[in-house]
Amino acid sequence: MTRKLHKALLTFFLLLASTSTLAQDESLMTYDQAAQAMMAAQAFAIDQGWNVTILVTDQSNNPVMLHRIDGAGGRTFEFASRKALVVNETGISSGEYGQRVDAGDIEEVEGGVTFAGGVPIFVDGQRIGAISVSGVTAAQDEEVAIAGAEAIGSASN
Repeated sequence: MTRKLHKALLTFFLLLASTSTLAQDESLMTYDQAAQAMMAAQAFAIDQGWNVTILVTDQSNNPVMLHRIDGAGGRTFEFASRKALVVNETGISSGEYGQRVDAGDIEEVEGGVTFAGGVPIFVDGQRIGAISVSGVTAAQDEEVAIAGAEAIGSASN
């Protein structure tokens, strides 16, 4: 009887611990927010005639939405992913991250890139994720990303 009670209590506490861990990793980016940011970014890129890949992630770097506009290069997903990684690891834009790495102010993120095109998304002062873009120049990628971030919040706190 005691063994069954111990087993039941252990199971309960393990379940409680795993539930707490899952709650901490809960996405702050909703599908609707990602869709709204994506729609704005895509419209901006298409208006400019830019064939890009756009990636929206939550704060834990989990992809929420991805669009590759016809004509975007094959490696654009890889670069967009690496920009999002940098943003979610540091909380700053990938362009600012590159400047800080070059200045020796911060260490490099393994697998990250040091050029513009990824920005954080802040809503009501809280970083809920990132939007990153690849396919044109780094400055143009960032313009598209900012258009998406500003559709639901801002790219800076």
